This record gives sequence, structure tokens and C-alpha cells, in this order.
Amino acid sequence: MPGAHSPEIEVSLASNKGFWLLLDEEELFVPFSEFPWFQQATIEAVATVEKPSSNHLYWPLLDIDLSVESIRNPSAFPLRSKT
Repeated sequence: MPGAHSPEIEVSLASNKGFWLLLDEEELFVPFSEFPWFQQATIEAVATVEKPSSNHLYWPLLDIDLSVESIRNPSAFPLRSKT
């Protein structure tokens, strides 16, 4: 299945506000307002995600690395890209 590099992670239900990430047994919403790097990305690029470690997610087609905790609690990670 494209984008499903491991049975532990899947991207589902993308909208103009963000997308849902199914991670193990947890559902996380990734809002574009907090993660603007994904807003102009293709569905293929967003759905192609890897989990190198338990708290690390990597989107190779976008060269984006995020900690799972930054998605759970974005206000604890105030640094933003200027893009």
C-alpha cells in the first residue's frame, strides 16, 4: 500500500484544514495551521511517511522530520518555519 511503510502508521482523511495520522492505536490530527509545510504537498508526499523510531516521523518526499510529541502538543514546540 502506498505510504504505508509500516503497519504502525497510516495517513487518512486529508482536508483543507489538515490530515489525520493513525499511529499505532492513536489518531492524531496534523493541522496545516501548526504544520504549514504540508499544506501545498501532494497526497502522495503526505502519505509517504516513515517511523524511524517510536517518537520520530519522517516524510522523505518532503524532507520533513517531526517528533510525535510535537504533533500531540504543538504549543510546546514554538519554533516555526518561515515558509
